[in-house]
Amino acid sequence: MKRVVVTGLGSINPCGHTVEETWRSVTAGRSGIGTITAFDASEWPVRIAGQVNDWDGQEILGRRSFKRMDRFMQFALVSANEAIADAGLEPGEDGLGDRAGVFVGSGIGGLAELVKGASDIEESGWKGLSPFFIPKVLTNLAAGQIAMAVGARGPSLCVSTACATGNHSIGEALRTIRAGDADLIIAGGAEASILPMGIGGFMVMKALSKRNDDPERASRPFDAERNGFVMGEGAGIVVLESLEHAQARGARIYCELSGYGITNDAHHITQPSPGHAGAVRCMNQALASAQLSPEDVTYVNAHGTSTHANDLNESIGIRTVFGDHADKLMVSSTKSMTGHLLGAAGGLEAVLTAMSIYKNTVLPTSTLENPGEGCDLDYVPGQARQAQIDAALSNAFGFGGTNAALVFQRFTD
Repeated sequence: MKRVVVTGLGSINPCGHTVEETWRSVTAGRSGIGTITAFDASEWPVRIAGQVNDWDGQEILGRRSFKRMDRFMQFALVSANEAIADAGLEPGEDGLGDRAGVFVGSGIGGLAELVKGASDIEESGWKGLSPFFIPKVLTNLAAGQIAMAVGARGPSLCVSTACATGNHSIGEALRTIRAGDADLIIAGGAEASILPMGIGGFMVMKALSKRNDDPERASRPFDAERNGFVMGEGAGIVVLESLEHAQARGARIYCELSGYGITNDAHHITQPSPGHAGAVRCMNQALASAQLSPEDVTYVNAHGTSTHANDLNESIGIRTVFGDHADKLMVSSTKSMTGHLLGAAGGLEAVLTAMSIYKNTVLPTSTLENPGEGCDLDYVPGQARQAQIDAALSNAFGFGGTNAALVFQRFTD
């Protein structure tokens, strides 16, 4: 079975426009959450989000490309470009070729363009629609735009599994490289849904935090005072390669991606099953895929959304999988700083988990003060912690009961 390694990282998110900028912020425990400026939410019950601020996509991508892409596609492309450059890849005139693929998805896709198109057709009929309406709405065009930009003519896939999208994209890329169907895959997720319909939709479900007076501490995973998640936006992208391909070109290797689990709770449209039985099976699958025992794992980058049901049941699920070793695990939720990027969350958290292994740094649950009932693990509260991570599990769970877990390991030749 082919070994798969991580050689490039890219991200834009509320904590930074690049991986380097993001890493500086999250290791310092700085939040990227603030008052919504994308639209006038001053009279709304929810007025906070994790936005990508002070970013000019038109300047970076050029006016022509910018106009042809929804914001989530723009995030995906700039993060992919960063990851490709970070991996030391140079597409050249012929591009990355027939053995390079792109697996990038989104939980919601081009919502902004969908809303605009509905308004245009209401006002002017079919003549009001832009010829780019469909290409800007389609979820798979994030992967398509990346593939066209870098000449990746191998496998292309768009996964859309709500908040598990990023993990599923990366996991399916792992399977594809292991099967010998590609040498290299650009994988992850992107999301841009901070607009009235996006915020409003989750708000009326009562899923979002209303801690408007303290936005930087509103996302409180595992805390007794958690009262909902905070929506974020952005993208997280990794470059995966077979070990042979990476070594042949002398690539720098962040870590190895060795395990993947995928299950469904088959329980409820939004709530996890009691004790998170689906997640338990998923984490066990990921460990088996990596050929590791629970005792081999040092760190869990938790899904940790800051909702009551998720944080409690994920904690129970982790303790079920790891048994007595759970007391030796470090567990944290980086959503405490970034907010919840929905379909991009798994991609961003894969980037941060890879960096954690490479930098020997466990990122904190920065806002945790008093763990809630049933949340009885070491959540690395407040500040980052220096520690060697030999193996890390990264969890992502989505509406509809879909679960995905990835295992990353310190690379040893």
